[in-house]
Amino acid sequence: MSHQHFDTDINIGISACLIGQKVRFDASHKQSQFCVNEFGEHVKFVPYCPEVAIGLPVPRPTVRQIDVDGVIHVSRPDGTMDVTDKLRDYGQKVAPKLADISGYVFCAKSPSCGMERVKVYSQDGKGSTSDGIGVFAREIMKRYPYLPCEENGRLNDARLRENFVARVFAYKHFQTLEASGLSKHKLMVFHSQYKYLLMSHDILKYREAGRLLAKMQDNVDEIGKQYLAILMTAMKKIASRKGHANTLQHIQGYFSNELNGSEKQELCQHIEDYRAGLVPLMVPLTMIKHYLMEYPKDYLAQQVYLQPHPVSLKLRYSH
Repeated sequence: MSHQHFDTDINIGISACLIGQKVRFDASHKQSQFCVNEFGEHVKFVPYCPEVAIGLPVPRPTVRQIDVDGVIHVSRPDGTMDVTDKLRDYGQKVAPKLADISGYVFCAKSPSCGMERVKVYSQDGKGSTSDGIGVFAREIMKRYPYLPCEENGRLNDARLRENFVARVFAYKHFQTLEASGLSKHKLMVFHSQYKYLLMSHDILKYREAGRLLAKMQDNVDEIGKQYLAILMTAMKKIASRKGHANTLQHIQGYFSNELNGSEKQELCQHIEDYRAGLVPLMVPLTMIKHYLMEYPKDYLAQQVYLQPHPVSLKLRYSH
């Protein structure tokens, strides 16, 4: 199995409170056990706390997002201590320095760092909606629209966690490819490694990627940008059981000459059991990896789908 895309140093932006820094308004932290104890074995975290960075003290009065005549402000509930511009300016200052990060973990619900669903209060304080984006987070995501981003709370969900980590490794792999100088050949090789991963997430995006590369001329850098957009958009969609099962069936086809009738039947049964929700993904996947060891196939061995992140993270066992 090809593991070369795990070799490099990976930098991940993170809200400082999530790695245990006591920078929250009440001088507490919200340490993420997964980030610190598991993911942290494979990546280096680059922490930011925009509220402290712009000079707010610890502890500090809470600030919130307030809709003032259609414009979002971040301030105390009574409108004093408005830090909207400072937070935005800080985001715009930090964003260009993050070109080498491969993902970002934001602190949920924060008026500065929330990725989505941040509370926005009405001016009179009587009502609120949950459709805001943290002022700092918005600047980072605007600068890097395809950067894998996630929030601490959502990382408690096994499928969202696995999806985020897979996106981080794919994004880093593409960054390494770009840094080495894109060429038509390199892009085609990259795509051939990601074919089945793309297929499992989104069959339409998989086809779109193929069409894009088929019309590649000398505009390699432009095609590269478009390819990354297709790949990351597809991977953001959680792969369904149906998507995985169809992909596994395609892979099974590679062994049609080697397997006897009962082996084929057994593998088919495992794939169907997975599709029906009776067994986890690891069951058919382990069997395919076993046959790949027995009957080596270079093309399959290169497929990122079979191992999109380090085994030690154990991310595929729960679904």
